[in-house]
Amino acid sequence: MEYRKVGKWGLKISELGFGTWLTFGPQLDVDTSKKIIREAFKNGINFFDTTEAYQGGMAEYILSQSLKEFRREDLVVSTKIFWGGSGPNDTGLSRKHLVEGLRNSLKRLEMEYVDIVYCHRPDPTVPMEEVVMGMDYLIRSGMALYWGTSEWSAAEIEEAHKVCREWKCIEPIVEQPQYNMLKRDRVEKEYLPIYEKYGMGLTTFSPLASGILTGKYNAGIPKGSRLDLFPDLKKRFEEDGRFSKERIEKVKSLEKIAKSLNVKLSQLAIAWVLKNDHVSSVLLGVSNIDQFKENLAAAEIKNKITDDIMKEIDRIVL
Repeated sequence: MEYRKVGKWGLKISELGFGTWLTFGPQLDVDTSKKIIREAFKNGINFFDTTEAYQGGMAEYILSQSLKEFRREDLVVSTKIFWGGSGPNDTGLSRKHLVEGLRNSLKRLEMEYVDIVYCHRPDPTVPMEEVVMGMDYLIRSGMALYWGTSEWSAAEIEEAHKVCREWKCIEPIVEQPQYNMLKRDRVEKEYLPIYEKYGMGLTTFSPLASGILTGKYNAGIPKGSRLDLFPDLKKRFEEDGRFSKERIEKVKSLEKIAKSLNVKLSQLAIAWVLKNDHVSSVLLGVSNIDQFKENLAAAEIKNKITDDIMKEIDRIVL
């Protein structure tokens, strides 16, 4: 397992990280989660990501139970704040919710601090000065060591850095965007200025496009799959054209490349993300240990992806 710095900063995280979206709680109980976490740690994964929003905080609780057997110093744990409940101050990036939300997360995680706390989404209803001062307070109070953003635009990240420098506040070091073969523009084009200018890293999610880049949806939605278990997600994907004939044909062509390398399409898709030097870690979301072991192999095959193969992938998907 390779350990990559988060941008220019000193924190080192495993190139493959472990995410808890749609798995801890709905698909994985505490005992199964512990087994997968043990397997992750045994294979060198030190980065574990969650949020207050996943399953109403249940994901944080299950993660806490799964990490208890490890030394805190050997772990990099992140959570995200935005969707904390239904009350008027339980959502968004007000200073009140940032502070109270992280305190509640730390209780569920049974930790004194997280390594990274993210603003889970931008909040146009709150002045950037308040967001920045709130995050600065979380770091200086010891509740988090670093802060970042998730699914922010480059313009919003730029504004955050500008305010940080004007107000002498601690700056964000990392962005957490969706990034995969089928969703590329933000990471590869929009964010280009911020990597060099601010030294930010990326912890990316959805390398398999919620399963589409495994090929399992080429002939419909199989029973027991993620989209079968989560109807709202299925509806969203159907509405935005992710199951279009053109998209499925692209996936079938990518499968041929994977077969030529004697690897699974899922492994090729994850390894492809790892080829981007700006990516600090790719978050994996798995529902069983066999799937997890299969995905772990992506770290070993990334060197099989030559420049010619990268060009062929571009030809298919762009």
